[in-house]
Amino acid sequence: MKSHEVDYKIMGHDIQFVEIELDPDETVIAEAGAMMYMKEGIEFKTKMGDGSEPDKGLFGKLLSAASRKITGESIFITHFTQCGTGKSHVAFAAPYPGTIIPIDLSARGNAIIVQRDAFLCAALGTKISMHLNRNLGSGFFGGEGFILQKLQGDGMAFIHAGGTVVEHELNGETLRVDTGCVVGFEANIEFNIERAGNLKSMIFGGEGLFLATLRGHGKVWLQSMPIRKLIDQLSPGSNSSRKESSGGLLNSLLES
Repeated sequence: MKSHEVDYKIMGHDIQFVEIELDPDETVIAEAGAMMYMKEGIEFKTKMGDGSEPDKGLFGKLLSAASRKITGESIFITHFTQCGTGKSHVAFAAPYPGTIIPIDLSARGNAIIVQRDAFLCAALGTKISMHLNRNLGSGFFGGEGFILQKLQGDGMAFIHAGGTVVEHELNGETLRVDTGCVVGFEANIEFNIERAGNLKSMIFGGEGLFLATLRGHGKVWLQSMPIRKLIDQLSPGSNSSRKESSGGLLNSLLES
């Protein structure tokens, strides 16, 4: 199914939202609860499926819903359609402070892989499916997990990231990243997990036990503030001071 063509504006700085402009009969799909406001003429329906395969039967829709449940997302997707005359607008906000990234899927090989909570909204015709990482180590130790989401289509999709977004275009290089900082990457990028240095560095270095490695040719999107880090810092009794004191104690023991 060819994706609907939608125009958009991204507004805000630290906490962004995207406003989608719809012509008559155009539709945008979004995560349940992501809508910020909608103007006159917009009607919405909550459906069990992304609408990319309209001929899919009930069993197919149930399978799609089950796969979204496994990824931790709602089994429902909301469809917003301009049913009036002329143009109208609907806006979607990210669930936490950060940046919204617009991606033209047709310019990215018609598919990208994203972390399971990154998808915000997309033009109707975009297929959202579960993507199983072939590397078991990535599943058990990676911040993105064994289960990711795959966005396929030829239209616009919008994903969100925590903090500031950094884009890297890999040309055969290897990029090593904190596992939680990976937002998404093109489908031909190899995503893997490797040990982060020696035992002392792994336990007391503050970078976690493992790092994500991305290799190949294509674009990678990173975030400066993963939601798990934000929660850790805001939680009472943050373990950062305990980690520093433990690291100092180990250093003293090793040097004595």
